[in-house]
Amino acid sequence: MTDEDALDFAIVVYREDDRWEAEMLPVALTSDLHGLIHALRQQPSMSGAIGLVAVGDEFFVALRVFGEQVEVFLSDVAASWDFPLARQVLEYLDVPVPDEDELDAILQDEETALPAGDLSIFADLGLDEMELGVLSGDIDLLPEDVLSSIAARLGFSEPFERAIDSVFG
Repeated sequence: MTDEDALDFAIVVYREDDRWEAEMLPVALTSDLHGLIHALRQQPSMSGAIGLVAVGDEFFVALRVFGEQVEVFLSDVAASWDFPLARQVLEYLDVPVPDEDELDAILQDEETALPAGDLSIFADLGLDEMELGVLSGDIDLLPEDVLSSIAARLGFSEPFERAIDSVFG
């Protein structure tokens, strides 16, 4: 997939009858954190829901919602200058949006993405903080590739890929 083919998508993943299920969410939710959280809370899972969002070839957001508990991870703080969802995630996490000088310092090293949020978001499912950090920091991977890798490591690759294929073929 080339950069021009990069996708914006949001997927909800949940367990039903001891099986992982995944469904696409409306693309409008790729710029609406509160809408995403609301949509995840609507899932019928007893064990909560996972939200995975890719915004073009720029960044991704991972969420876990269980009742009132919400965990959020943003792959790249620098995206907060250009994308509403990234800015909303930082505000939700109470992390200041970097000012111009801080952004310049972040962007000076084009080989690094600076994540924010809960690196241990998937630790109980087998993806530890270090592995998530390495995946999110690999700037050679598109966000949908990182999310696909996360889905594979967490054991829901098939439903994840089915959901993607249902929309993008």
